[in-house]
Amino acid sequence: MLTSLPSRSQGEGACVLIAAQSGRGLAAAARRAGYRPLVVDLFGDSDTRTLAAGYRQVRGRFGVGVAGAAVLDALEELALASADSPFGVVLGSGFEASPALIQAIDERFGLIGASAQTVAQLKNPAGFARMLAELGIGHPQIRLEPVASSVGWLSKRRGGSGGGHIRKARVNRLAPGNYLQRAVEGEPVSIAFLADGRQARTVALTRQWPSPGRGAGWRYGGAIEPGGPAAVDREIEVAIGRIVAATGLRGLASADLLVAPDRWWLLEINPRPGATLDCLDRRPTPLFERHCRASMGELGEAEAPPEEAAGTMIVYADSTIAEVPDVAWPAFVMDRPERGSAIRAGAPICTVAATGLDIATVRNLLDARASEIARLVQQERVPA
Repeated sequence: MLTSLPSRSQGEGACVLIAAQSGRGLAAAARRAGYRPLVVDLFGDSDTRTLAAGYRQVRGRFGVGVAGAAVLDALEELALASADSPFGVVLGSGFEASPALIQAIDERFGLIGASAQTVAQLKNPAGFARMLAELGIGHPQIRLEPVASSVGWLSKRRGGSGGGHIRKARVNRLAPGNYLQRAVEGEPVSIAFLADGRQARTVALTRQWPSPGRGAGWRYGGAIEPGGPAAVDREIEVAIGRIVAATGLRGLASADLLVAPDRWWLLEINPRPGATLDCLDRRPTPLFERHCRASMGELGEAEAPPEEAAGTMIVYADSTIAEVPDVAWPAFVMDRPERGSAIRAGAPICTVAATGLDIATVRNLLDARASEIARLVQQERVPA
């Protein structure tokens, strides 16, 4: 684990390694904080390459993860090619199922964020459920064996991300590496927070929704941060603080919940900066900087949220795109695929962003922009 950061005078332009399924959001956040990102990811989007001071693309599958040895080699190549030694590595999604890989990355480069041990604690379904029960935190029932009646059960992959791995359970069947969780009702809500290993400080609340695809009814669709202060149940904040103290979690992270009128359930903790980074990074202090400082034990003061609502939405390919056409991307598009690249059915095309006076205005604008981009990119289709 990294033990120090560059001073502010050194921090301007200091190199930092980033590894994620999609590294564009972290790279943009690093640039906003004055750092030079060296990025490893799966997609090689054009804006990621533009933001990166150095870039390597590796194999893997979105929602499943990245190839371990390839990531280590790519990070090594970037570090050796850089004129200045990077001061550490920030991980995005794609590593939760591989604590051993996280440990190897930490030993070689120094992690900025959650340790391998912390990730292992939070992403072990049985251990996580036991911990929450001991802490008195509501969590849907889980099972590690198949069930004779699948009604009311969901199958999830250990360490999965993005929701695309979630399926309805099947009678007397459970895929290797999966577990079962009781389906509960409620509104999907995510709480972004900073952690210093002992306590947590809430950053923001976001409203989220799924984007169902073929065989992926719970695939992540997008999120909106409401404009102005958003009330977060004090009981939820206390619960997050207990988890941080129990696991030693550090850095920017998020808690996914289902909230009903009379109660709430904590589904999981994402021990890393997440997909909401783009719509949250609108405060006086860049969130990438706060992530780094929290990892070193410095939470800083709470900062007022912006008055406008902001959101992002992933645009998925309905069918295979053999070659992405030459597109004049609007300014609201991020994660822009390279011209001529292929996108398989069900994979992300790009991300669209919007701001507005309230949640409804932003969601309507996101829907319209997503439809516009889908029509623009999917003009020539190849059957899936």
